Amino acid sequence: MTTLWRDQPVGLVGLGLIGGSIGLDLRAAGLEVRGWVHRQATAERASQRGLASQVGTDPAVLAGCGLVVLALPLDRLLDPAAELIAALPNGAVITDVGSVKGPVLQAWHGRVPRFVASHPMAGTAAAGVEAGQRDLFRGRPWVATPLADTDPEALAVVRELATLLAAQWLECAAAAHDEAVALISHLPVLVSAALLQAAERGSAAAVAGGVPALVRALASSGFADTTRVGGGNPELGTLLARCNREALLDALSDYRGCLEQLEGLVAQQRWAELEATLAACQQLRPPFLKP
Repeated sequence: MTTLWRDQPVGLVGLGLIGGSIGLDLRAAGLEVRGWVHRQATAERASQRGLASQVGTDPAVLAGCGLVVLALPLDRLLDPAAELIAALPNGAVITDVGSVKGPVLQAWHGRVPRFVASHPMAGTAAAGVEAGQRDLFRGRPWVATPLADTDPEALAVVRELATLLAAQWLECAAAAHDEAVALISHLPVLVSAALLQAAERGSAAAVAGGVPALVRALASSGFADTTRVGGGNPELGTLLARCNREALLDALSDYRGCLEQLEGLVAQQRWAELEATLAACQQLRPPFLKP
């Protein structure tokens, strides 16, 4: 295993949930971490929380880093500022943590020589400088989508980073990644948003007997679990849809077909078939769950 990158500072551009969590884990492993943020208040709080060894609003903080992780929102990642490009150290391995890979590769391929597109599949509902936490990536997938001309040594460095953070390393094509996350990550955002809308509209329509208040009073863990991502960050949800539009539309079409099939079974009172369908779904679920 190459260890040269670990002998140099690791740069983090952005210290929100993902960047901050990477910083905490790397520092716990004894590495020097440098963070670049845009606001002085963020820099001060990130320093207080120990997210990086050194945090600054000046891009010069990245000088000398052997590995730089771009932990930026998708819109800033897809339209990188000239200041960011200029700040990246010559020869450094550059990786990102964006949740859509095709557009990221279009934006970055050829822009810096040692770029590796990657995506750690981990997160919480929290955001911002307070969100970072230890062991966020432990046991979670970390996916890379290298191209044929991706520097193999750079790819190995990013793999070592993921391994150091106890993540499970995967590699695939960018298109395959985007199709997969459309189904298991981006589609659930819109599905759970629709469930929230349906519960609100249905309760508002049944005004007699205080139904709207009752719906809210009765909502428990099942409703909370199935609506968590739909009630999350609206800016992020919109960015995901915008940047992965075609794959998400395909996923929505497949989901609509499944929902219509279930609706037909209920409407036609085909209870045995409904039970068989739900039994099949019961068997489908375990492989999707992480231990």
